[in-house]
Amino acid sequence: MASWEAPPAEPPAPAAFPPGPTPPGFHAESLRGRTSKESPGEAVPPRSTAPPDPVPPGAAAPVEALPEPVLTVPRQPPPVDYVGSGPPTYDAEPTALPSADPDDLDDLVADTVLDGARYGASTLRAASVRGDSARFRGEPRRDSLLTARFGAGEHALVLVAMATGARATPGAHRAAAEACRWIGRAVGGSHARLAEDIRAARRGDLKSGLHRLTDRSLGKLRASAAEQGIEPEEYTAGLRCLLLTGDPECRTRVFFGVGAGGLFRLRDGEWQDIEPRVAETTGEAVVGFGSLPHETPEGDRLTMDLGITTPPSPYEPAPEPPREPFRFRASVARPGDTLLLCTGGLAEPLRGEPQFCEHLTERWSAGEPPGLAAFLADTQVRVKGYADDRTVAAVWEA
Repeated sequence: MASWEAPPAEPPAPAAFPPGPTPPGFHAESLRGRTSKESPGEAVPPRSTAPPDPVPPGAAAPVEALPEPVLTVPRQPPPVDYVGSGPPTYDAEPTALPSADPDDLDDLVADTVLDGARYGASTLRAASVRGDSARFRGEPRRDSLLTARFGAGEHALVLVAMATGARATPGAHRAAAEACRWIGRAVGGSHARLAEDIRAARRGDLKSGLHRLTDRSLGKLRASAAEQGIEPEEYTAGLRCLLLTGDPECRTRVFFGVGAGGLFRLRDGEWQDIEPRVAETTGEAVVGFGSLPHETPEGDRLTMDLGITTPPSPYEPAPEPPREPFRFRASVARPGDTLLLCTGGLAEPLRGEPQFCEHLTERWSAGEPPGLAAFLADTQVRVKGYADDRTVAAVWEA
């Protein structure tokens, strides 16, 4: 006997919403494809005045397009290779390496040194690059750069020291490196007192103390020349230094040193040359101080110059070569300032080529300090007629 079973009942249509209360913050009308069977008396909030377009069964609901975000990038000129009337004669990249001694490899100097840090309200960038002429001739970089931190926290003291050895001397790079090491040791041994004087704005104490430390360091350089049996003027260096504190509330920046170079400040889009000027003695001789006048007010000669050179006395020491005057400046930085300390290799084109000055102004006026690679590219922009080593330290104020 055949048997049959009744067909299974059709499953009930799914409910528009799961049973239970609607989760908070979740609007039921945001769903698409809701069934048209609402319970009697249920209040449905209106969607809009115009009915939506019908959606075919099984089709995906259209997605409303959101406006794309617009990122505003501050205008900054691209880096360039050179500025001025034309490209320099030398190649843009290193050509020859300096000669090396297998028994004295510690004497080698790298072509480029790059460093940076951020302490307190300031961001530091520093670089030292071999000049185009030295790269072409295979000579070592005569400039030396030292960046060091002494202490920690708000009591930290940051030293940036740069030195340039005498031109056309075989040990110029060694003298520059030794000058940086000596001043680094001197400042490091007195860093606690120096940091306290900077925060307290004791400019007189700072000037006298740093003058003493500088003379002591350069004196050791002259003693080293005597030990090597060479003349002091053949083993000397110009020395320029910058001191920063780790205290974010202290914006006093201290410069000191001797020798050629530049100290500049970029403020409100304009460069200011703030290199300390050294006073020169002018006027007539004062009676009772120094040498006597050559004649009386009546015109009678007191001395007579016969043109005979006086031989040096064997009982007096040989006169020392004239020393470079000591330079010092303590200034208070403003937010947005950029302080630039450099050797003559960068100071001369910055003073002599307006396009180079304008280029750095555009590059460094964007507000944020550049990264290490971008800073190095900016300092390497070449100018025809300026091929010396470049050593530079820049401080951006937050």
